[in-house]
Amino acid sequence: MSQHLLAPFCQSLLRVDVCVKVTLASKKLPVEQVLRLVPGVMIQFDKPCESPMTVEVGDQSIAQGEVVKIGDKFGLRINEIMSPGERFIKLAPKS
Repeated sequence: MSQHLLAPFCQSLLRVDVCVKVTLASKKLPVEQVLRLVPGVMIQFDKPCESPMTVEVGDQSIAQGEVVKIGDKFGLRINEIMSPGERFIKLAPKS
């Protein structure tokens, strides 16, 4: 939707900064193991290196993509935008 089609009060929401997180892999470790981490320690993940990375905004996955090299930096090429799943809100029974 184009910004000029939105109501003025909605247009201001488009200027709100949000934290975007790209996740390569994640793993749960016991605190004891985390405390033993030192430079040079390798952490092995179950995810293959060619797997897509996930883009998250506010703990919600919104896209997947692949790593690309841009000069001496890296970026993410978006391959898929995820549609939001249905959200159900549990209602309290009438008393």
